[in-house]
Amino acid sequence: MGIGLTLFIIFFIFLLLGVPLAVCLGLSVIATFWIHDALPLMAVAQKMYNGLDHFPLMAIPFFILASSIMTQGGVSKRLIEVCNAFVGHFSGGLAVASIISCMFFAAISGSSPSTVVAIGSIMIPAMIAAGYGERYTVGIVGSAGSLGILIPPSIPMIVYGVATERSVGKLFMAGIGPGIFMGAVFILTAIIVAKVKRFDKLPPVPWPDRLKALWSALPGLFMPFLVLGGIYGGIFTPTEAAAVAVFYSLFVGIFVYRDLRLADIPKVFSRAAVTMSMVLFIITSAMLFAFILTTEGIPGAVADFIIEHAVSPWMFLLFVNILLYFVGDFMEPSSAILILAPLFLPIVLELGIDPIHFGIIMTVNMEIGMITPPVGLNLFVASGISGLSLWDVFRGAAPFMVIMLIGLLIITYVPVISLWIPKLLYGALF
Repeated sequence: MGIGLTLFIIFFIFLLLGVPLAVCLGLSVIATFWIHDALPLMAVAQKMYNGLDHFPLMAIPFFILASSIMTQGGVSKRLIEVCNAFVGHFSGGLAVASIISCMFFAAISGSSPSTVVAIGSIMIPAMIAAGYGERYTVGIVGSAGSLGILIPPSIPMIVYGVATERSVGKLFMAGIGPGIFMGAVFILTAIIVAKVKRFDKLPPVPWPDRLKALWSALPGLFMPFLVLGGIYGGIFTPTEAAAVAVFYSLFVGIFVYRDLRLADIPKVFSRAAVTMSMVLFIITSAMLFAFILTTEGIPGAVADFIIEHAVSPWMFLLFVNILLYFVGDFMEPSSAILILAPLFLPIVLELGIDPIHFGIIMTVNMEIGMITPPVGLNLFVASGISGLSLWDVFRGAAPFMVIMLIGLLIITYVPVISLWIPKLLYGALF
């Protein structure tokens, strides 16, 4: 256990010094190798390369690129227009439209920050102008944007599938029920708040204009059905579906909506490449970190300790949720999943917990971490869009964080919310 202890001590020292997370993970491994002379440093480069040599991980750059193209290509604008047309005249209509828009864009992008940028850049100014209040507006968009990693396709689910060798397709299907459930909870909350605070409503949109908005948004709305339908119809794998999403988004942006010019493509690809490199660097560093933990036998030791002390499944899941809540405050979702999923998997299997359901539990925890300081990325994104301080953004998101914690407990202890769709399609999962 000496190597593992050294690894954690060095990791937390770098973390306290403010070293970026991906660099922190990589440097702690290199320092541990050097101190203990466990393996030649050349093994670090080899393990980092091998860490990315997984076919499902190829889906991540493609989904990031498709999201960038869709944002530039006008999809988010049309999603918002159709949602406003159908629900804008209800109590809290703009807030409800924001939530539904986030849910649909989440089913396109697979990324939480991308969802906040795409929807928030349009809806935050509109909601503030309608008198919804700055903190409330930024809080609800930042929180609903976190659905980007729960509603499939989801980058953290791909990472969990690689880390635990579980079907990414089953994980995608398991995310649909919880995603809709959390979205419905947000919508109900928005309606109640609107009635209490008497927010203004939009004037009703005539049905011809609603149908016109729906027709305009159909190419974008078709994207989730193309991706998920292709996967579950056996037409292509999740990785191939991500590549299809890129070509489809290019076609829609250039030839259908015509909001994406050929001159914009280099800028879109460049912006996506920066995001890709950041995400993949974090993933490969986290896999290197997890390699040492596995080599030292830490996952097995933790599993034996918990099983020996006769921890029940519900107590274990409560412990995991508490731990992941604090981990999500400090770590990016992909790195947290890559490090902790292999650690927990032996215990999950021993206690008879469905690993697909456990993957959803981890994802929802990471979703909450996206709006929790100090590393809550959605808070930074929403702050940049709105101009509010990080503290004000967090104060706006805090009530929704409490709601998400309640939703997490329900999803944790009512596994049918996650498993009924994949069981319907695949039969027995575990």
